[in-house]
Amino acid sequence: MERVVQTPRRAFLAGSWQETIHTFPVSNPATGDIITQVADCGPAEAKQAADVAVKLFEAWKNRTVYERADILHRWYHLMLTHEEELGRLMTIEMGKPIREACGEVRYAAGFVSWYAEEAKRLPGEIVPSQFAHKRLLVIRQPVGPVFAITPWNFPAAMITRKAAPALAAGCTIVIKPAEQTPLTALALARLWEEAGGPPGTLQVLPAQDPVPLSEVFLRDERIRKLTFTGSTAVGQQLFGQAVPTLKRVSLELGGHALQV
Repeated sequence: MERVVQTPRRAFLAGSWQETIHTFPVSNPATGDIITQVADCGPAEAKQAADVAVKLFEAWKNRTVYERADILHRWYHLMLTHEEELGRLMTIEMGKPIREACGEVRYAAGFVSWYAEEAKRLPGEIVPSQFAHKRLLVIRQPVGPVFAITPWNFPAAMITRKAAPALAAGCTIVIKPAEQTPLTALALARLWEEAGGPPGTLQVLPAQDPVPLSEVFLRDERIRKLTFTGSTAVGQQLFGQAVPTLKRVSLELGGHALQV
């Protein structure tokens, strides 16, 4: 338990656990006690993470779907192996009852298992041509590096619901977890590393103020996808900021999902 719970304090950046100049406290909402201090990432860390996600995209994309699925399956089994530890960590940082928290770990792991198998079911299409002797082949390709912003209330499930499909499809992903609950995200990153996830394919950048960090990814035209779960007001702002670089956008705002 100590290995999983005590490890996540640094940012998981560029395939390693990195210190930052500044940190911020994570508190137990039930008692108000400070649990630990975590890395407080800003624009410099965001730029580094974006560069790494872009650099590694081609290599991850070119892995076979079976290779990616094998890593995801190992990630899934590690989550189940550490169900109680992850559940306790979730309870401490966001107040969810331990029974419900452990249930969320299984729920979160389920997304990983599902998309590990769906990675093998991304067939193309044969489209009729205007020429009798020809056929047109359509193949599906990963959209590119992904930036994900997740909420505090499901700190495990909202991570895997975004990361698992991205990784299964061949996209690299950078996650900005809610400032109230970064520890679960970092613990999941530690298990991704243990599962053999290639360094830099998944990165986790905690930030007390998400705006300066997020703006780096939103302005970067190399980041091709934004996925966000949170309030409608913030979602509207992010949508507008994603327009100039023509990012694909998935938003879950106030319980309603929107994909563009």
